[in-house]
Amino acid sequence: MTSVESDVQAMSLEDKDFSENALVKKLVELGIDHQVYGHVLCDTAEELVTNVKLPSEKETHTKNLFLRDKKHGLFLVTVHPSSHVNTKDLGKMLKLEGKTNLRFADAALLDECLGCKPGTVGPLAIVNDTEGKVTQVLDQKLLDFEKIHSHPLQNDASVVLTPADLQSYLAKVGHEPTVLEFGDAPLPGKVPSNRPPQAKTGDKKGGQQQQQQQKNKDKKTAKKGDTLLALQWKKDENFAMWYSDVIVLSEMISYYDISGCYILRPWSYKIWELIQVWFNEKILALDVENAYFPLFVSQDRLEKEKDHVEGFAPEVAWVTKSGDGELAKPIAVRPTSETIMYPAFSDWIKSHRDLPLKLNQWSNVVRWEFKDPTPFLRSREFLWQEGHTAHVDYEDADKMVMQALDLYKGVYQDLLAVPVIPGYKTEKEKFAGGHQTTTVEAYIPGSGRAIQGATSHNLGQNFGKMFDITFQDEKGDSQIAWQTSWGLTTRTIGVMVMVHGDDTGLVMPPKVSPLQAVIVPIISKKLTLEDAAPYCESILKDLTGAGIRAKLDDRVIYNPGWKYNHWEQKGVPVRIEVGPRDIEQKQARVVVRYNGEKMDMSVENLGEALSAKLDEIQNAMFNKAKETRDGHLVQVTEWKDFVPNLELNNLVLTPWCGGEHQDWEDWVKNKSREESLASRGEEGEDERTATSVAAKTLCIPFDQPELPEGTKCIASGLPATCWVLWGRSY
Repeated sequence: MTSVESDVQAMSLEDKDFSENALVKKLVELGIDHQVYGHVLCDTAEELVTNVKLPSEKETHTKNLFLRDKKHGLFLVTVHPSSHVNTKDLGKMLKLEGKTNLRFADAALLDECLGCKPGTVGPLAIVNDTEGKVTQVLDQKLLDFEKIHSHPLQNDASVVLTPADLQSYLAKVGHEPTVLEFGDAPLPGKVPSNRPPQAKTGDKKGGQQQQQQQKNKDKKTAKKGDTLLALQWKKDENFAMWYSDVIVLSEMISYYDISGCYILRPWSYKIWELIQVWFNEKILALDVENAYFPLFVSQDRLEKEKDHVEGFAPEVAWVTKSGDGELAKPIAVRPTSETIMYPAFSDWIKSHRDLPLKLNQWSNVVRWEFKDPTPFLRSREFLWQEGHTAHVDYEDADKMVMQALDLYKGVYQDLLAVPVIPGYKTEKEKFAGGHQTTTVEAYIPGSGRAIQGATSHNLGQNFGKMFDITFQDEKGDSQIAWQTSWGLTTRTIGVMVMVHGDDTGLVMPPKVSPLQAVIVPIISKKLTLEDAAPYCESILKDLTGAGIRAKLDDRVIYNPGWKYNHWEQKGVPVRIEVGPRDIEQKQARVVVRYNGEKMDMSVENLGEALSAKLDEIQNAMFNKAKETRDGHLVQVTEWKDFVPNLELNNLVLTPWCGGEHQDWEDWVKNKSREESLASRGEEGEDERTATSVAAKTLCIPFDQPELPEGTKCIASGLPATCWVLWGRSY
């Protein structure tokens, strides 16, 4: 096999043999120069850009869309990852006659025509279109690069070709491409044609954003200089890529070779530990005890509660083999623990004197998500706590539900400085098999989306009936226990990053920051480390004595400027600089990460003063986030205003005919998607997308505005019974 001279060895996870890959064999057969290498599994172009670093900015990955039109046939569109494909405009660009309706083709058609599965598509797959049904479309931008990387029917490998060799390949397999020029993807929050007039303000700023996007359009990923510090994406330029940059460069996560699974590095795991410490103290006061139950659950137990298993069935991972042998029955890896715990509850609970039973466990769960995974927010394995309790009556169970939800509100607002809206889920959105679900909902300004923060469920007696969790009451009669379950995950960390982070990196709320202060001596010819060390160590002792998590950065291989950037990117709330003048005047320069404030403070009782300053920072961060969230919370009473406000990145509170009307929830979801896509000039969206433009109910807020008599539901026109909160959601 011949080879393109390109240094991609650093991208390979291990030496792999791709000689039997059908497309690689075809390239060899055609005598086309190429190189193939293995890498981590990547289902999307975004994952490729983030996880598979390219050796040069003159090389690029591809994004591939397989589209169908009933009248005009099938199209494989291969573009640069930053390019935007407007399916409505694409028909005109291809000069298709008459009306066009280009939509994403399904997985079955993809397999039938190109012989590949979603996430493995690339232009080389066109060879499998032996009947000439598919038109290959290429982005002109790709041809301006020196090398093009694309999947060869598998998403853990890429083939490297020059543009000329790619075009030669397509010609030799009978698919001369149609080359078109595509523009860049629009900025998040771009104003569509149907927005209210006030959305047109700030045009000058919008123009500046577009200029900035043009300036950065060819960025691939966070390729950095020797300091390995600089973010390559701005938060308001490309929110998704900014987020990926921040969590990797701040040393929160590392990617793993199984898609949707991530390594939590010490900086992020310490945040989770601080949440655990706070939460354990709170639940102990509620007489909740920690325990641990097995990771695996039998098929019989998992499927015992019909509604419950139906809710989780698509996400369940099964163990079917042990070594080389097949298991007699498949065993599920827990997606949640109701069906693992409740047989034990049945054994332990016999009398009303055994109640309430209140248990919590800290564990991992596996839900095999098929939508685009996002670290912390949507992953196939994640860490969480799950509480499970059993009670004598509904009232006691409901009290536990609200106590747990109040703790979740405390985690977000008191620890993470993220405002949340508590409320009830509708019947459509409640926990599968449960009686009622409560939730706290957060808002991500950078994407204009809501995210479910945590949930607390009143399970009623349904699981008690299924698992025979019965007890004798004081009269000697047999009763079914009332139960609750409630859970909080490492999603909390991702929400915190998205809400507070900026173009420099993380901005940590002091209460959960692994380090709250870092001391950086300014070493020079005038001040050696040996001279500065006693002074700095005295400050460190004062800070730790005041209960502040602090560190002296006395590394000699890095200069002070490098250290400033490093700790700023990791979001440490306070940096303390010590130079010769500071030692002379018995002071220190204090720099606040949150707002850049700088002040000279006396080292006498510095720990006490900084403790107060950290509390001030914590409160200021919450107030800023709440002000931003409240600025995107609107009330709407007519449908004509609904989608335009979604397009303004708002959460929308509307009159509603009741949470039991699932059919009208579906109507709003479908109608809002249709109108949003139309306003953007798009015909459809990928069914696998985790960030749909459709609206969904977030909750029926506990705090209900006044509902005037005669108010109609925004969708059905029926009499409204409550206000419900809608938004686009992760």
